Amino acid sequence: MTTKLSTRGQIVLPKQARTRLQLRPGTKLACKVEGNSIVLTPEQPVAEKPKLVRDPRTGLIITKSPGHVRVTSEDVHAALVDFP
Repeated sequence: MTTKLSTRGQIVLPKQARTRLQLRPGTKLACKVEGNSIVLTPEQPVAEKPKLVRDPRTGLIITKSPGHVRVTSEDVHAALVDFP
């Protein structure tokens, strides 16, 4: 993944990275310089995201998420990125 710096010093995080880390508009990121690298870290821990798992009773692939988390289409898409 690559991005570029605008004339105003702004960057756009690639959609694949935002989706994988569940970054939403307004997410605050801590910025740290390490050697020749810039490290951006979400200030709030990323909420546990839904995963695709095989149901032991039926053998079907299903989404599994913490009880209080609502699964969205975007969550399913993000889970599919990591699915073999």
